[in-house]
Amino acid sequence: MLTRKQHELLMFIHERLKETGVPPSFEEMKEALDLKSKSGIHRLVTALEERGFLRRLPHRARAMEVVKLPDSMAPGLAQNPRGGFNPSVIQGSLGKRREAVPLPDGDAAAESATVPVMGRIAAGVPISAIQDHTHNIAVPPEMLGIGEHFALEVKGDSMIEAGILDGDTVLIRKAQSASNGEIVVALVDDEEATLKRLRRKGDSIALEAANPAYETRIFGPDRVDVQGTLVGLIRRY
Repeated sequence: MLTRKQHELLMFIHERLKETGVPPSFEEMKEALDLKSKSGIHRLVTALEERGFLRRLPHRARAMEVVKLPDSMAPGLAQNPRGGFNPSVIQGSLGKRREAVPLPDGDAAAESATVPVMGRIAAGVPISAIQDHTHNIAVPPEMLGIGEHFALEVKGDSMIEAGILDGDTVLIRKAQSASNGEIVVALVDDEEATLKRLRRKGDSIALEAANPAYETRIFGPDRVDVQGTLVGLIRRY
């Protein structure tokens, strides 16, 4: 699963290679994506490499190749209301709460709900946004409410005072809005995803850590997209 900026950069490189056989320079990439610095391009290129879409060739200046194109080029690419990429993490009945199924002896028991795990989420310094569907997990249906859900593996310690530890798996209800004080998956600038507590401060949005070692980050409302709200947590010992 790629963010809008990652998708734009990949397609820009792909089209340039098709036209000229030579990849664009980092300066050309920066101008094409209207970014202020080349550091943002470096982050995007690294994220594309890590996800297997792009490969830089060693010992050759500017040499890179597109390994594959995203599935999102097919019909059904999801867009958010402001035009940014909105990870389409739920397909079919994955992550939906199931009805109780009567057993032969007459007792009622609920089936396990299947929830897709969508890579890692940062509980610390934000990392690249939500990744591709990696695998599924089965969870008790009572952990899920109404709606669609997905899971993310937590990386980092910024939410430890909220009881969320590095290595935990969080269950997220897909949503585009959240109440003040809820813990959310937030997509910042269509590039970085993080798990934080959301606070509204006037016209701004604050993403609060639950660890005094991390400072609160404040953004304009147009820079933050809520992807979902925390509903549960799974921990393995």
